[in-house]
Amino acid sequence: MKKNLLIFSPLLFPAVAAAQGNYNIVYIMTDDHTAQMMSCYDNRFVETPHLDRIAADGVKFVNSYVANSLSGPSRACMITGKHSHKNGFTNNEHAIFDGSQQTMPKLLQKAGYQTAIVGKWHLVSLPTGFDYWNILPEQGDYYNPDFITMQNDTVREKGYVTNVITDKAIDWLEHKRDRSRPFALFIHHKACHRCWLPEMKYLREYEDKTFALPETFYDNYEGRKAAQAQEMEIADNHDMDLVYDNKLYRPGMRTRLTDNYLRMISRMDSADLQQYNDVYEPIARDFYRQNLTGKALAEYKYQRYMRDYAKVLKSLDDNIGRTLDYLEQQGLLENTLVVYTSDQGFYMGEHGWFDKRFMYEESFATPLVMRLPKGLDARGDISELVQNIDYAPTFLELAGAPVPEDIQGESLVPLLKGKHPKNWRKSLYYHYHEYPAEHCVKRHYGVRTADGWKLIHFYRDINEWELYNLNEDPQELHNLYGQPGTEKVTQKLMKELVRLQEQYDDQDALKLNNL
Repeated sequence: MKKNLLIFSPLLFPAVAAAQGNYNIVYIMTDDHTAQMMSCYDNRFVETPHLDRIAADGVKFVNSYVANSLSGPSRACMITGKHSHKNGFTNNEHAIFDGSQQTMPKLLQKAGYQTAIVGKWHLVSLPTGFDYWNILPEQGDYYNPDFITMQNDTVREKGYVTNVITDKAIDWLEHKRDRSRPFALFIHHKACHRCWLPEMKYLREYEDKTFALPETFYDNYEGRKAAQAQEMEIADNHDMDLVYDNKLYRPGMRTRLTDNYLRMISRMDSADLQQYNDVYEPIARDFYRQNLTGKALAEYKYQRYMRDYAKVLKSLDDNIGRTLDYLEQQGLLENTLVVYTSDQGFYMGEHGWFDKRFMYEESFATPLVMRLPKGLDARGDISELVQNIDYAPTFLELAGAPVPEDIQGESLVPLLKGKHPKNWRKSLYYHYHEYPAEHCVKRHYGVRTADGWKLIHFYRDINEWELYNLNEDPQELHNLYGQPGTEKVTQKLMKELVRLQEQYDDQDALKLNNL
């Protein structure tokens, strides 16, 4: 796809903004929310009526993916429109986002937009390119969370983090913006990040629900050495901590993450903590009386995980409804693009896992729905391959701003207008860089095609290739790489992989293909 080739001149911005830049943008991003847990995508587990409202009044992307399935790197890809190796924020362990670089919010500012971000930032350096920001430090806390202000003060707020972030976003809309100018508001929620601590009113929600076990829960990872080496199994008490993740604490016990858990719940006031303990202490006592092992323990932990995740998601959905209601009451919906997505997908027991990182579909894919303003006529499902590097050029085109040539994503505006360009991309590139680190997922890159093939290369202390036919093996259980009869498709995918690496200038990866 060709980008908008407007000349990049400051003299053009006022005229362009006045002529075209009249859409407001509300971009809502959550953490680790996966399409399996959003009922307009998959209604097996939960109902998300307010999230579904966005899709019902606009579009749902059914082939939406990220460039790097990890929180900070995913956010850097979104805000720059570039893959991780080009924006410099490749991992959460050591990277610091270079705030002096070109970003989409800075370009929106030049186009006459007000920009604001509230909630999770997770890029280490302080935000740049925003007229207003109020962010969580690092991962943030669910209960009585701290926020870093533009004065670089840290202020503790009373309440549940999802409610507080929404309060701050609505407060900016109501009291702090210049109503004579278009705006781009980024609402970044902590939910549904580990360790899934619920709002008080939903402590008992889902406790009577038994979630269906995924078909691949007992995957043995045959033929997939990288999958065998990970540390993200629900059944493993080192990977999914009994206390931190499953809330199965009893006084005096110590696990790897007990101290983290106790710190988090200690942020509650005494009344809330009593409510919390009234729910979770009996659950823990009953668990230890059962003395579960093997499959019974694994399946018990899965139910605890699913219930707490669903509780956190319920508060999130409520607050999506609050945001939509405010926009509607203020007459803003007809002129505002509302985007909802997550920083990546997440495993809800598939392959026996939680967390993300792998290029397998559950974590590579991410939900993406948009409520469209007047002038953008698409409705229903959009099947074209899209990626989170596409958000930046999309917002810039809608703002009437030039899209710089070094932005690697493609504007989604033609798709939002109901068009289906014949020259739309036929493949996506992915590169995960964080190893060694938490969960021990090997570094890897790969290509995924629109016709359902995927080729992945795991590298560094491993040299393994994986090949999948998603049409016949959507759960990615059978690695076809090296099997007789796959030579031609492997050669074709390798050629496409190299083409994408050259297009996106991933020189380090290009050197690794012939290992």
